[in-house]
Amino acid sequence: MKTYRVGLIGCGFIGKVHAYGHLNIPLFFDLPGYKSKITMVCAAHPESARKNADKIGDDIQTTTDFRDITENPDIDIVDICTPNDQHCPALLSAIANQKHIYCDKPLTATLEEAEQIAAALKNYHGTAQMTLQNRFLPAPLRAKQLIDEGAIGDVLEFRTAYLHAGSADPKAPLKWKLSGKAGGGVIADLGSHILDLTEYLIGPFESLLATTHIAYPMRPSADDPSKMVPVDAEDNMNVIVRLPNGASGTVTASKIATGAEDEIRVEIHGSKGALRFNGMKPHGLQFYDCSAQGSPIGGRRGWTTIDTGQRFPAPANFPGPKFAIGWLRGHMQCLYNFLDAVHNGLPGNPGLMRGVEVQRMLKKVRQSAKENGWVKI
Repeated sequence: MKTYRVGLIGCGFIGKVHAYGHLNIPLFFDLPGYKSKITMVCAAHPESARKNADKIGDDIQTTTDFRDITENPDIDIVDICTPNDQHCPALLSAIANQKHIYCDKPLTATLEEAEQIAAALKNYHGTAQMTLQNRFLPAPLRAKQLIDEGAIGDVLEFRTAYLHAGSADPKAPLKWKLSGKAGGGVIADLGSHILDLTEYLIGPFESLLATTHIAYPMRPSADDPSKMVPVDAEDNMNVIVRLPNGASGTVTASKIATGAEDEIRVEIHGSKGALRFNGMKPHGLQFYDCSAQGSPIGGRRGWTTIDTGQRFPAPANFPGPKFAIGWLRGHMQCLYNFLDAVHNGLPGNPGLMRGVEVQRMLKKVRQSAKENGWVKI
């Protein structure tokens, strides 16, 4: 049994998600001769590193310096879960030391940093992958298959959205995900996911027109809620996207969508059919087939729900296809995809260059919103 030793950099929410994956992958998959094990944890403060390491397992080393992981010959995989503005130095060090890399999205806080990563990758020989886990749920996986098979024909129009409501409350404090200085804002946080997922499903974008909005220009400070501080990152983005064939659609990301929780919506209409799914109802993918008989009295034409459930291909084996699927399961499949690529010496997909491409797209969204005009991709 090959054990890949993992250094986890960052112990916040997403760090726990990645740790959950490493701990439970052997239960969800019949792995052919390999596993991963977290052997070192890095956090900003020693007490936080120790506390989280003890939750993960025994005999785990801790540090407050990411270089103790990225430059460590006893570490095989560098797993980056820090705030966006801390990704770049850790990535550059891990790339220089030829570590395998699993990096949460977005790749970096700025396009300039992303271009540094792109340049460094020219001499990189490891396996690296972005955590774009929404690709790895059964409904979008099956939707991708159907689109590639030509089941819906040419795309005519589309609507996709990633909606949260956490910033709809004016009393929500200004934490780092609401700070442009820290690489936050909805474009980076949710926009990176939904723009990637949309382009993954229907192909490259040709141009876009974007608007953004800051709902509340002042928010309570995270350090002192009695103090109001200015907001420098958007709560909402709405993008009109044009495809190379002339078709257009909308892509929305919002943290001010009152009533939403963690809701991804996808609707794609084509010349032969249509697809739609909602991340809050993840068990099924809806498919409309224009070739179905429409008579008598409607015949068999209409929306069909495909029970995608947890019907992942082998070696996934737990808990089974019929059981309700949850948010963490997409992360599990995304991590398995990475570990399997590492073990077989394959490139990660989506790789770090995809992270660079997404970063370039985020820059285009910000440029369009600022200039109030169309921009080419």
